[in-house]
Amino acid sequence: MSAATEQNRAQAAPGVPDRLPETMRASVLLAENTVEVQERPVPEAGPGEVLVRVGSVGVCGSDVHYYRHMRAGEFVVESPMVLGHEMGGTVVAVGSGVDASRVGERVAVDPQRPCHHCSQCLAGRYNLCPHMRFYATPPVDGSFAEYVTAPAEFAFPVADGLSDDAAALLEPLSVGIAAMRKARVVPGQRVLIAGAGPIGIITAQVARAFGAREVIITDLVAPRRERALGFGATSAVDPRETDVTALQVDSFIDASGAPPAITSGIRSVRGGGTAVLVGLGNPELTLPVSYIQDNEISLTGIFRYTDTWPLAAHLVASGQVDVDSLVTGRYDLDHAADALDSDKDPESLKSVVEPWR
Repeated sequence: MSAATEQNRAQAAPGVPDRLPETMRASVLLAENTVEVQERPVPEAGPGEVLVRVGSVGVCGSDVHYYRHMRAGEFVVESPMVLGHEMGGTVVAVGSGVDASRVGERVAVDPQRPCHHCSQCLAGRYNLCPHMRFYATPPVDGSFAEYVTAPAEFAFPVADGLSDDAAALLEPLSVGIAAMRKARVVPGQRVLIAGAGPIGIITAQVARAFGAREVIITDLVAPRRERALGFGATSAVDPRETDVTALQVDSFIDASGAPPAITSGIRSVRGGGTAVLVGLGNPELTLPVSYIQDNEISLTGIFRYTDTWPLAAHLVASGQVDVDSLVTGRYDLDHAADALDSDKDPESLKSVVEPWR
């Protein structure tokens, strides 16, 4: 550790060791269905960065894609990589230019590292930065590790009442917020969500927080539909038994990636409404173009998020969104593979990896 970083560490901060170790444990993806715990150097906080002792990391669908297929969409793993981008923890050191009083601060980390200089960043669309470095996206390591560094401005303080799990899950909550903003949901509207997985259930809660009077969620699996009713959905239907196209909603959000769900969901939107694609599915689809044109449906996708963490933290702290109850499994680094495979259990909803467990 450099003298500059050592000098910027606050002393006797709660939860912060007097001296940081030189090495740490990290779960590393080596090949399909193969992860290994390795000893690695503890990273050093550079200028404008903080060093975070990781408390909890959510397992995302993209992590599972990388684990099973060594790719997710257009991103391909070509060398060993640490998974995990949904993270919360405690600041234990700071780099130059960062106030040393931040040591000991509990934070939730936005996993984006945009360049801040390109036209997209300057326009406020830093999620579309062509130079983005994103945790657990090749070739950038993620946070299935004991320590990570993060840009200080993207390490957001969280209230003492928020658990480490909740801090980590502000990331998928940010996806739900981005989807609601794209869907232009306002109080009194009817919203349809396809897919009762973690993102669908989180998005249902955000829809209610945004004032939707009715939130309909579809899923093929009965236990998932039942569970969704406890997380913001006003009704949950089997699309094989209900004519989804007859629902006539103001907004449709796909959190399934399933082509039939996308097609029927778009057709459920009333004239002038909005459809938002969130789920990761086929790279190409056949869409009901005539329906979209004739009804002036606004069709868009979301790619990550911008300026969502403060609102996400508020929604959880105020009790409008419950993310803690989403967690159905906790694993240590030695059992990261079990966490990545936990989606095979129909009772599993959200798994987290706790590096210090």
